[in-house]
Amino acid sequence: MNDIRRTILWVIFGFSMVLLWDKWQVHNGQKATFFPTPAAVTAPADAASAAAASGTASVPTASGSTAASPAQVPGGAAAAPAHELVTVRTDVMEVAFDTQGGSMSKAVFPRFKSMDGSNKPFVLLDESRERVYLAQTGLVGGDFPNHKTPLTLVPGERTLQDGQNELVVRFESPEVGGLKLVKSYTFTRGSYAIKVQHEVFNKSGAPVAPQLYMQLVRDGNPPPGESSFYSTFTGPAIYTDAKKYQKIDFKSIENNKVDVEKSASNGYVAMVQHYFASAWLLADGLKRELFTRKVDTNLYAVGMITPLDSIAPGASKLVESRLFVGPQEEKMLESLAPGLELVKDYGWLTILAKPLYWLLTLLY
Repeated sequence: MNDIRRTILWVIFGFSMVLLWDKWQVHNGQKATFFPTPAAVTAPADAASAAAASGTASVPTASGSTAASPAQVPGGAAAAPAHELVTVRTDVMEVAFDTQGGSMSKAVFPRFKSMDGSNKPFVLLDESRERVYLAQTGLVGGDFPNHKTPLTLVPGERTLQDGQNELVVRFESPEVGGLKLVKSYTFTRGSYAIKVQHEVFNKSGAPVAPQLYMQLVRDGNPPPGESSFYSTFTGPAIYTDAKKYQKIDFKSIENNKVDVEKSASNGYVAMVQHYFASAWLLADGLKRELFTRKVDTNLYAVGMITPLDSIAPGASKLVESRLFVGPQEEKMLESLAPGLELVKDYGWLTILAKPLYWLLTLLY
């Protein structure tokens, strides 16, 4: 009996090694040796594609109530104003911003190959007929600048030059509801974590207390090139000190059966995808309301809303955060925020994968 158990354990161990080797190959830009990936998945549902084409991917329209809630985040199918894409290049990534809202609408990683077998650079964030995956921010609590407001790009460099360590890209909104919003994205050489500053100026004659939302919007399709033999988790995640790492599948959002912590003063929100992830990181101590929502057909969001307190007439308020968009490199994730390394989900292979990953990293 012991011999049979020992044999079964060795078979499981050997099979696990095969799976891990395949994942290690893909992680380093090579094709899987044993279980090659199938052709790319089909495009999102028509409604999501239409939303992507018109630039309206967002959370449902504001309810009109004065209390802040996820439903207040602007949305709907209104015609999008004229806008353009602004391309920014660093040594590790190429991103595109939409001047409508200053949202990040594309992220390309030249060091990594696409998993669909095309040998093209890997694309994570995207807004096209094939994929909807965006990072959006704005203000709620009134008729204030949001991710549907046309912004102006402040003139400056769009490429991180040789010998340059940082690159700042800044967008400014017009005055809306008495407030002006300035968004600044600071890219650092060798980093996938982007420093994001939201500065709110009160141009009105009365105190105003807006709230800032940060969200990640994605269609519910599996990532292109995902193996048909094994799959990993794709979808939103929320982390807080109290409840730790909480995964939310798209089906639960669709059926309104999400049970996660709704408010906290720490933690992050993320969108997880095989080998890659995105996350909004806010400093501990700042209050935040955490949410997941269905945006449209086959389109979902995870995000947080943080109050800015009252801003006096003529005064301003600055909120600093970070937007991580990149590969699930464990040590890098650990250095950015507590628990962020948990987006690297090994599933049932965790007990074998973590020590083996440590060994492979050491050897590599």
